[in-house]
Amino acid sequence: MSAMRNNVFTAAQTYNRLRSRLNTKAVHTGARQPFRFLLCGDPLLVSAFRAMLLAGFPGDSIPHEAAATLVTIVPGGGFIDRTDARAVLFFGRIGDRAGARLDAIAALKLPVFAVLLDESAAATSGPANAPKPGTVEDYVVPIFDFERLRTRVLPHLVDACKNVEIAVGRRLPAMRVTVAQKLTRDAALNALRVAGASAVVDNVPFVGAVLGAFVSAGDMLAITGIQMTLMLQIGATFGKDPDVAQMWELLPVVGGGFGWRALARELAGFIPVGGIVIKAAIAYAGTVVVGEGALFYEQHGRHLTPADARRIYDESRASAMQFARDVLIRIRGNGGNGTA
Repeated sequence: MSAMRNNVFTAAQTYNRLRSRLNTKAVHTGARQPFRFLLCGDPLLVSAFRAMLLAGFPGDSIPHEAAATLVTIVPGGGFIDRTDARAVLFFGRIGDRAGARLDAIAALKLPVFAVLLDESAAATSGPANAPKPGTVEDYVVPIFDFERLRTRVLPHLVDACKNVEIAVGRRLPAMRVTVAQKLTRDAALNALRVAGASAVVDNVPFVGAVLGAFVSAGDMLAITGIQMTLMLQIGATFGKDPDVAQMWELLPVVGGGFGWRALARELAGFIPVGGIVIKAAIAYAGTVVVGEGALFYEQHGRHLTPADARRIYDESRASAMQFARDVLIRIRGNGGNGTA
């Protein structure tokens, strides 16, 4: 209990130092960015997709600004307004693919998602990454429902919405979990880069000795800033106006990260190079826990249990450790020094 109180107290001190630096205006602006998805293909599937994305509003009322983000188009049917459009989604059965006017759709220079229903398929399939502007990628689903689409189609659709992700979640409630997960992943990678860079400095002779303490302090503030911004972004995704004062209710989530960062700095000091991997991995994992904790709070109105937080942290740390090792192997290989 004393350790937890110390973590929360330290988090509160840093909260006060960071408050003036957090750009709530940027989060507020991001939450109101315009965007549209252009839909075409089988009318029944288009209608079903619209219903999926517009589900989740209280009562039966769908705000106009939400409905206006989903626009049905007719490929080859004349001028198509692509203002604020982020992607095109074609819906059809597997046999419709050959006769679809996807060449005309690709000419719009937007990412094109060809979502194809194949009831004989064993599982959902699709590309590893979202389509690039002007290209078409096929996504095959055995059943046209939300659970199948959320495994690959929706995450890639969010990936195609760089800088407007928060607005997507705010206006389309069905997308909020996917958006929060994308924001968490991006923040965790940024935290990994910050921690990895400062750990490298810690391990450079003389530079580490002179700057180590300052780098560690800057590392803590930078990573905590990333995590606090992430919580503001997730709150905005769920319809809240960005307000730093509301973050007090999530202070224990941030506080838990301080112990992990302190451990990372100690390991980086005792285990040259290997400590870089550990420090970066712990920063990544700690940020994932913050994001997952904020998401859980927005969904359920309560915090993660310690057991849930530990499970998420351990899973994230393991994947981040492997990621960091792979990066080090590539760096060392390029430098001619062998493998890690």
